[in-house]
Amino acid sequence: MEWENQTILVEFFLKGLSGYPRLELLFFVVVLIMYVVILLGNGTLILISILDSHLHTPMYFFLGNLSFLDICYTTVSIPPVLVSFLSEKKTISFSGCAVQMFLGLAMGTTECVLLGMMAFDRYVAICNPLRYSVIMSKGSYVPMAAGSWIIGVVNSAVQTGCVVQLPFCRNNVINHFTCEILAVMKLACADISGNEFIMLVATTLFIMTPLLLIIISYTLIIISILRIHSSEGRSKVFSTCSAHLTVVIIFYGTILFMYMKPKSKETLNSDDMDATDKLVSVFYGVMTPMINPLIYSLRNKDVKEAVKHLLRRKVFNK
Repeated sequence: MEWENQTILVEFFLKGLSGYPRLELLFFVVVLIMYVVILLGNGTLILISILDSHLHTPMYFFLGNLSFLDICYTTVSIPPVLVSFLSEKKTISFSGCAVQMFLGLAMGTTECVLLGMMAFDRYVAICNPLRYSVIMSKGSYVPMAAGSWIIGVVNSAVQTGCVVQLPFCRNNVINHFTCEILAVMKLACADISGNEFIMLVATTLFIMTPLLLIIISYTLIIISILRIHSSEGRSKVFSTCSAHLTVVIIFYGTILFMYMKPKSKETLNSDDMDATDKLVSVFYGVMTPMINPLIYSLRNKDVKEAVKHLLRRKVFNK
């Protein structure tokens, strides 16, 4: 795009599913139901991790943070999407877009780092059980969780700050449901190689490094499990980390599919963006936070017992 078209943008147009009113209505109902399930499921996990003294452990402290993070992330992203489905006006102000970019990237980065911390917790619990209480003391796991949030905020502040300083052209159409940072960056009337380099460094540090920690942790966990002679013992030990492993596979699998699929990168802000990319973005933004509490509750005896205990207490109080 020529430099003559450069202007000061005050708003962006979020294309989403414009032109498909029936699909928008269908997505509104589906996403709204998912959002309610997210609030109830993750809210319940937070509640039982606070009220049940048996769950006052590092693993459930991290899980409570993860649930709170999912509520925050979806509350930032889903309501604006729901409004856009029903409204003819699908624009968002430049400042509103910047806030959405900042919060979305901060939450996503925090979740990546937090999942890495949780993998380390499972490694210590299974491979060094006698030293678990010493290594994962309150003085360790609280700063680990706090550090995850701080890393997310700092990374997002740096990247969002670099993007909002770019000059933008008259083309203000974002072919996405939300202000996704890469989609916004592609609209700039300037060389964005510096921004891409910062994004590459951030991706390596805050997405790939936690993933590497997860891979190393679970490799050592699997080796430790295979050394257990009885199949019952192996099954019991594996059950303590299977829920987290399932969440990691879904979370990172979706990220890798979205951001490392060549076609997605090429068509991110084009008019013929693959519908699959949009559906995957919904899956990443809505499905993952929704199924996290389901996975942890269905595959974890402690959580199921805590929920039953909470329900019994409510019945007796009545």
